[in-house]
Amino acid sequence: MNSPATEVVRLLTVRAETLAVAESLTGGLVAAEITAAPGASRAFRGSVTAYATELKHELLGVDATLLAERGAVDPQVAAQMAAGVRKALGAAWGIATTGVAGPEEQDGKPVGTVYVAVDGPTSELSGGGKVSSLRLNGDRAEIRMESVRSVLALLLQELAGEQTGNERAQDTERNGGF
Repeated sequence: MNSPATEVVRLLTVRAETLAVAESLTGGLVAAEITAAPGASRAFRGSVTAYATELKHELLGVDATLLAERGAVDPQVAAQMAAGVRKALGAAWGIATTGVAGPEEQDGKPVGTVYVAVDGPTSELSGGGKVSSLRLNGDRAEIRMESVRSVLALLLQELAGEQTGNERAQDTERNGGF
């Protein structure tokens, strides 16, 4: 079976769409995972690792009042990061990670609190992207890697949900099915 990143690249390539990534707690791990997939250059636009809170506003357009009131670890911040990187890098899809990997809590949020978000072509129609709230266990490295896996899974779910019947037929034919 293909890795989630390989499947993301394959689906985006079939659809002739692109992806941009905004990362905080994962510090570039999502971009590294995607660029490790063969053919990534056909679909991956780039990434912004906005680790410092003020960069989320300055580079990704996250609302400064939201950041001041709720901190960087918030579902709306994740959603705005995904939408912001999508716009900033000119991609069809944007994904984002923000959270607390530890060893200490941040902005009153416990270690393992993570939000991952996807913003895509139908986000304007539905009134926004999709955000998943996670409560992860493990050490810092485990939380970061599970965040990578989770944001890619969320993107795959959204891509699969948007696939038309014709695209599914093309995928089946490419994979030797009927």
